[in-house]
Amino acid sequence: MTPAQIETWVDQTIRQAQRRGDFDELPGAGKPLTSLDRPDDPDWWIKDLIQREKIDLSAALPGPMALRRERETYPESLLQLPNETAVREVLEDFNARVIADRKRPYAGQGSPAIVGRVDVEQMLERWVALRAAVTEVLGSSAEPSTTGSTSDALGTRSRRPWWRRRGDG
Repeated sequence: MTPAQIETWVDQTIRQAQRRGDFDELPGAGKPLTSLDRPDDPDWWIKDLIQREKIDLSAALPGPMALRRERETYPESLLQLPNETAVREVLEDFNARVIADRKRPYAGQGSPAIVGRVDVEQMLERWVALRAAVTEVLGSSAEPSTTGSTSDALGTRSRRPWWRRRGDG
């Protein structure tokens, strides 16, 4: 086959597919191409993949950066823990991981990223205060209202249980 014959064969195959409707209702049909206005970026495909698939890259962070991000979430991320002992264990585990990260050999220019340890007693005090505030807010809003529904501290509405709705006319 010559190049001209191959081209006509490809064009003919595309036209047949168009007539059959193989290209109808494809995702993105009728939408503009988003990558035309970008400068030439060699990593365009991976950036598009991350955005399209909504990939969480927090697991790909280097050790110190992941530890810093975890530290920023304290004490709010500890609210689901049942008691002070469990909170203390999590915080002591975090401090142990910080020390282990500091002991890893560092290869690179400049100084390594350092993560500060958590003051366990201070964080426990903050956790107790935050937990008491959340419990107080949730406890005060859990009383049934005259409309038959309650609103909790997070702004969500919960309905009365079905067995209590019967007398609400």
